[in-house]
Amino acid sequence: MRILGLDVGERTIGVAVSDPLGLTAQGVGVIRRQSLKADLAELGKLVQEYSVGKFVVGMPRRTDGSYGPEAEKVRAFARKLEGEFHLPVEYWDERFSTAAAERILLEGDVRRAKRKQVIDKVAAAVILQAYLDGQ
Repeated sequence: MRILGLDVGERTIGVAVSDPLGLTAQGVGVIRRQSLKADLAELGKLVQEYSVGKFVVGMPRRTDGSYGPEAEKVRAFARKLEGEFHLPVEYWDERFSTAAAERILLEGDVRRAKRKQVIDKVAAAVILQAYLDGQ
């Protein structure tokens, strides 16, 4: 069973997928958010393509560990995922995932313009890999 990892933001959704054995995560794309219907349709294509059996959604937390209004938006989106795809959704702490993604891209000498295009995809891979490592 493959797992789809999501970094859900206001404007984009970073997407990563696990390998079939659930050992490694790889970023597969960024969905530019348009509407709930369009977002779910794009995710539906990926669910089909990769035979996904579960979602791991990055849960935004403040540095003190508390949840803010962003977390409720992510939870609401995750409930829509469950309703649409009838697949389990697990949450994973996404604190510092974007910073880790930025560091990875800087170490790879990726130019600023390119970093902006792929950072959400890399952040989704960081979230999913942390989840996989924690299992």
